[in-house]
Amino acid sequence: MIIFQNITKAYSPASCALQKVNLRIEKGEFVSIVGQSGAGKSTLVKILIAEERPTEGKIIVGGKDITNIRHDEIPFLRRKIGVVFQDFKLLPRKTIFENTAFALEVCGYSNKKIKVIVPQVLKIVGLGDKQDRFPKQLSGGEQQRAVIARALVYQPEILVADEPTGNLDTINSREIVDILKKINLLGTTVLLLSHDREIVNHLRKRVITLDKGVVISDKQNSLYLI
Repeated sequence: MIIFQNITKAYSPASCALQKVNLRIEKGEFVSIVGQSGAGKSTLVKILIAEERPTEGKIIVGGKDITNIRHDEIPFLRRKIGVVFQDFKLLPRKTIFENTAFALEVCGYSNKKIKVIVPQVLKIVGLGDKQDRFPKQLSGGEQQRAVIARALVYQPEILVADEPTGNLDTINSREIVDILKKINLLGTTVLLLSHDREIVNHLRKRVITLDKGVVISDKQNSLYLI
């Protein structure tokens, strides 16, 4: 469960990215957070993963108040929250298996565990037969699948996809969203941040609309009409 309670983020008196945002997202939900560039979507994510702190308000994740989370607790929070960005940021000289395993290696996972976890997540995203390929040998859609796999290695409770289809064509975009739906069916809470009206409307899930840092709409089984 995620609770944003009166969240405000002001970078200066003249620049307020979020204004008194109140949201409650239940465990296992699939929620689209929409709005044009500058609406506040990315700032919301940064506060959720403790990359930034709110100017005012409180944020609770999984029953824990993380508003003033200690610096040494942030890595543990981020293992609960997988994040997928539009920019793939795959390591070009590592195979897809190695890219996916890298985060686990950094955290001291044994080779035995890595050899179990990585094939499982690559299978979930449909790359089980391409784990030995390098990023340049994959299509854009396949690279984004690899990024999703990398975000899944910790078995996060929450997966945040920030404009994951921004660089993809319609067919690849639909495939990525179908993978997110599959991950959601496995029990993971999914937050999709997007300004792609077609993708959001294809989902017909809960849609939260931001405009200039303010929640202007929050509806179940909704369409993105703005």
